[in-house]
Amino acid sequence: MSDPQQPVFSIEKIYVKDLSLESPNSPHCFLERDPAQIDLQISTAGTTVGEGTFEVVLSVTVTAKIGDKTQFLVEAAQAGIFVIQNVPETELEPIVAVACPNILFPFVRETIADCVSRAGFPPVLLAPVNFENLYRQKLESEQRPPEVSIQ
Repeated sequence: MSDPQQPVFSIEKIYVKDLSLESPNSPHCFLERDPAQIDLQISTAGTTVGEGTFEVVLSVTVTAKIGDKTQFLVEAAQAGIFVIQNVPETELEPIVAVACPNILFPFVRETIADCVSRAGFPPVLLAPVNFENLYRQKLESEQRPPEVSIQ
């Protein structure tokens, strides 16, 4: 018989919540021979959708430019529904901010690579992300006193 107070962590669903691709300078961008500069932006958000049930969204924006011309811009929001129960309140936020994005990241990496290659560009293979480090940085920035400028 299982203990009803045992911590529970389960994945209920993983899905693409939002996906968009723009290639504003096509077809001319396909004639470029210089490599594109890739800019990557990542954010996460978690919301409660029921008792002990959370939706976590990992949003990734990839922009590829050659000079001042955008080759492509892809935005993907990979989401998951997670059941997290019988976990101390102090451990809940790190699970939502670190463990859940770690689970979602391989899915968003595949979504972006597939989307970019279907648009006619070489796939963008996202390097692993340290979500624990991102979470620590967020906590540190929230604890810093606001900078005051005196003029």
